[in-house]
Amino acid sequence: MDNIVFYIFAVVFLFFSLLKSKEKTKLGLLKAWKAFENILPQLLVVLLIVGLMLALMNAALISKFIGADSGIFGVVLAAAFGAITMIPPFVAFPTAAILLEAGAGYAQIAVFVSTLMMVGVITLPLEIKYFGVKVSIARNILAFLFSFIVAGFIGLVVY
Repeated sequence: MDNIVFYIFAVVFLFFSLLKSKEKTKLGLLKAWKAFENILPQLLVVLLIVGLMLALMNAALISKFIGADSGIFGVVLAAAFGAITMIPPFVAFPTAAILLEAGAGYAQIAVFVSTLMMVGVITLPLEIKYFGVKVSIARNILAFLFSFIVAGFIGLVVY
Protein backbone atom coordinates (compact mmCIF):
# COMPACT_ATOMS: atom_id res chain seq x y z
CA MET A 1 0.00 0.00 0.00
CA ASP A 2 2.83 2.39 0.85
CA ASN A 3 4.34 1.86 -2.59
CA ILE A 4 1.14 2.95 -4.29
CA VAL A 5 1.09 6.17 -2.26
CA PHE A 6 4.71 6.92 -3.21
CA TYR A 7 4.02 6.24 -6.88
CA ILE A 8 1.02 8.56 -6.80
CA PHE A 9 3.11 11.32 -5.18
CA ALA A 10 5.85 10.82 -7.77
CA VAL A 11 3.42 11.08 -10.69
CA VAL A 12 1.68 14.15 -9.21
CA PHE A 13 4.98 15.96 -8.59
CA LEU A 14 6.26 14.96 -12.04
CA PHE A 15 3.12 16.50 -13.52
CA PHE A 16 3.68 19.74 -11.56
CA SER A 17 7.30 19.77 -12.65
CA LEU A 18 6.26 19.40 -16.28
CA LEU A 19 3.83 22.31 -15.90
CA LYS A 20 6.52 24.52 -14.39
CA SER A 21 9.36 23.68 -16.82
CA LYS A 22 9.34 20.97 -19.47
CA GLU A 23 13.04 21.47 -20.22
CA LYS A 24 14.19 21.09 -16.61
CA THR A 25 11.92 18.09 -16.11
CA LYS A 26 13.32 16.38 -19.20
CA LEU A 27 16.86 17.15 -18.03
CA GLY A 28 16.08 15.76 -14.58
CA LEU A 29 14.59 12.59 -16.04
CA LEU A 30 17.64 12.14 -18.28
CA LYS A 31 19.98 12.55 -15.29
CA ALA A 32 17.90 10.03 -13.32
CA TRP A 33 18.09 7.56 -16.21
CA LYS A 34 21.88 7.97 -16.45
CA ALA A 35 22.22 7.40 -12.69
CA PHE A 36 20.07 4.28 -13.03
CA GLU A 37 22.24 3.02 -15.89
CA ASN A 38 25.36 3.53 -13.73
CA ILE A 39 23.86 1.65 -10.78
CA LEU A 40 22.30 -1.18 -12.79
CA PRO A 41 25.43 -3.34 -13.35
CA GLN A 42 26.28 -3.40 -9.62
CA LEU A 43 22.68 -4.08 -8.72
CA LEU A 44 22.36 -6.96 -11.17
CA VAL A 45 25.59 -8.62 -9.99
CA VAL A 46 24.62 -8.42 -6.34
CA LEU A 47 21.08 -9.64 -7.05
CA LEU A 48 22.55 -12.53 -9.02
CA ILE A 49 24.89 -13.45 -6.16
CA VAL A 50 22.10 -13.21 -3.57
CA GLY A 51 19.78 -15.21 -5.81
CA LEU A 52 22.38 -17.94 -6.28
CA MET A 53 23.13 -17.96 -2.56
CA LEU A 54 19.46 -18.35 -1.71
CA ALA A 55 19.03 -21.03 -4.36
CA LEU A 56 22.02 -23.02 -3.10
CA MET A 57 21.40 -22.43 0.59
CA ASN A 58 18.05 -23.18 2.14
CA ALA A 59 16.65 -21.44 5.19
CA ALA A 60 17.94 -24.18 7.50
CA LEU A 61 21.51 -23.70 6.30
CA ILE A 62 21.31 -19.91 6.58
CA SER A 63 19.88 -20.29 10.09
CA LYS A 64 22.68 -22.68 11.00
CA PHE A 65 25.44 -20.27 10.02
CA ILE A 66 23.95 -16.82 10.71
CA GLY A 67 20.66 -17.57 12.43
CA ALA A 68 19.62 -16.37 15.86
CA ASP A 69 20.85 -19.63 17.38
CA SER A 70 24.28 -19.50 15.70
CA GLY A 71 25.59 -17.47 18.62
CA ILE A 72 28.94 -15.71 18.57
CA PHE A 73 30.11 -17.87 15.64
CA GLY A 74 27.32 -16.48 13.46
CA VAL A 75 28.01 -12.92 14.58
CA VAL A 76 31.75 -13.24 13.84
CA LEU A 77 31.05 -14.92 10.49
CA ALA A 78 28.61 -12.18 9.48
CA ALA A 79 31.08 -9.50 10.62
CA ALA A 80 33.88 -11.06 8.56
CA PHE A 81 31.71 -11.23 5.45
CA GLY A 82 30.55 -7.66 5.96
CA ALA A 83 34.11 -6.38 6.42
CA ILE A 84 35.43 -7.96 3.22
CA THR A 85 32.35 -7.44 1.04
CA MET A 86 31.87 -4.31 -0.99
CA ILE A 87 28.17 -3.78 -1.61
CA PRO A 88 26.53 -0.38 -2.06
CA PRO A 89 23.97 0.58 0.59
CA PHE A 90 21.03 0.55 -1.81
CA VAL A 91 21.70 -3.16 -2.32
CA ALA A 92 22.84 -4.02 1.21
CA PHE A 93 19.55 -3.25 2.94
CA PRO A 94 17.33 -5.29 0.60
CA THR A 95 19.89 -8.10 0.84
CA ALA A 96 19.67 -7.93 4.63
CA ALA A 97 15.88 -8.14 4.43
CA ILE A 98 16.09 -11.20 2.17
CA LEU A 99 18.53 -12.87 4.57
CA LEU A 100 16.25 -12.11 7.53
CA GLU A 101 13.32 -13.69 5.71
CA ALA A 102 15.51 -16.72 4.96
CA GLY A 103 16.25 -17.28 8.65
CA ALA A 104 19.20 -15.07 9.54
CA GLY A 105 19.29 -13.55 13.02
CA TYR A 106 18.83 -9.86 13.74
CA ALA A 107 22.13 -9.46 15.58
CA GLN A 108 23.97 -11.24 12.77
CA ILE A 109 22.40 -9.02 10.12
CA ALA A 110 23.07 -5.92 12.23
CA VAL A 111 26.79 -6.73 12.46
CA PHE A 112 26.88 -7.66 8.77
CA VAL A 113 25.35 -4.35 7.65
CA SER A 114 27.41 -2.34 10.16
CA THR A 115 30.72 -3.82 9.03
CA LEU A 116 29.61 -3.60 5.42
CA MET A 117 29.05 0.15 5.75
CA MET A 118 31.88 1.08 8.12
CA VAL A 119 34.78 -1.35 7.62
CA GLY A 120 36.71 -1.31 4.37
CA VAL A 121 39.15 -4.18 4.04
CA ILE A 122 39.08 -3.93 0.26
CA THR A 123 39.42 -0.15 0.24
CA LEU A 124 42.07 -0.09 3.00
CA PRO A 125 45.03 0.53 0.63
CA LEU A 126 43.32 3.60 -0.81
CA GLU A 127 42.39 4.82 2.66
CA ILE A 128 46.00 4.39 3.83
CA LYS A 129 47.18 6.44 0.86
CA TYR A 130 45.09 9.43 1.93
CA PHE A 131 44.92 9.14 5.72
CA GLY A 132 48.03 7.15 6.65
CA VAL A 133 48.49 3.70 8.13
CA LYS A 134 47.75 4.48 11.79
CA VAL A 135 44.55 6.43 11.20
CA SER A 136 43.20 3.98 8.62
CA ILE A 137 43.85 0.87 10.68
CA ALA A 138 42.58 2.51 13.88
CA ARG A 139 39.40 3.65 12.13
CA ASN A 140 38.73 0.21 10.69
CA ILE A 141 39.40 -1.58 13.99
CA LEU A 142 37.17 0.83 15.92
CA ALA A 143 34.43 0.50 13.29
CA PHE A 144 34.71 -3.30 13.47
CA LEU A 145 34.44 -3.27 17.26
CA PHE A 146 31.56 -0.79 17.17
CA SER A 147 29.71 -3.16 14.84
CA PHE A 148 29.74 -5.78 17.58
CA ILE A 149 28.31 -3.22 20.02
CA VAL A 150 25.52 -2.53 17.52
CA ALA A 151 24.88 -6.27 17.14
CA GLY A 152 24.80 -6.71 20.91
CA PHE A 153 22.35 -3.85 21.29
CA ILE A 154 20.11 -5.20 18.53
CA GLY A 155 20.32 -8.65 20.12
CA LEU A 156 19.18 -7.25 23.46
CA VAL A 157 16.35 -5.21 21.99
CA VAL A 158 14.95 -7.82 19.58
CA TYR A 159 15.35 -11.04 21.56
